[in-house]
Amino acid sequence: MKTVGTLFGIGVGPGDPELLTLKAVRKINQADVIFTAASTKNAYSLAVEIARPHIAEQATIRSLSFTMSKDKVKAREAWDSNARTIAEVLEQGKNAAFLTLGDPMTYSTYGYVLKSLTSVMPHAVIETIPGITSFHAAAARINRTLVEGEESLLISSGAYGGEPLRKSMDGVENVVLLKAYKNTVDINTALKGAGLFENGVAISKCGREGEEIIDNLGDLETRDPNYWTLILAGK
Repeated sequence: MKTVGTLFGIGVGPGDPELLTLKAVRKINQADVIFTAASTKNAYSLAVEIARPHIAEQATIRSLSFTMSKDKVKAREAWDSNARTIAEVLEQGKNAAFLTLGDPMTYSTYGYVLKSLTSVMPHAVIETIPGITSFHAAAARINRTLVEGEESLLISSGAYGGEPLRKSMDGVENVVLLKAYKNTVDINTALKGAGLFENGVAISKCGREGEEIIDNLGDLETRDPNYWTLILAGK
């Protein structure tokens, strides 16, 4: 019986190379092929740069292009096409790693790949390695407890403004807003409405060169925040 390779979905952490887990390092080193997500505009991958010291010399690095289109049909076609590319490698008996920033199961392209691969290759062997998230790293960076006791924590995206926050804030004491790089006026309005604005802080490029801690969320409204910006807030 032909042996297929294993796909390792690996979270490489938020940016600081020292925040890679020992298991992630070991699995990266075992991979024959390294896959990473890239935009349609360029093939650069921060995830690969973080993991590069642990990638075997003989390993092949391959970028998979993912469309940012809101057209669900086109997006699904891209996911399935990339899943088939991964499946071809696994069918050859090679081990592959799909690298993703943060954690593979939290707002990650890997989630889409996982769904498509299990569809196009039902017999695929997949092992997912969790990673440290950006918001955990940010909370640790400023020594801020995310949640304690019987409190609740909402984790949401701020990419399209504050509406997700407005819909979900009943009974929530603490919030993490990822991708808070645009629509900052609306985000701040939602935070104020929830009573979270005054105790909020933004962190950009946590653990990386150019890291910035913004204690006054109002400052986000007077400039274009970096793409790697998140907000931690609580009552």
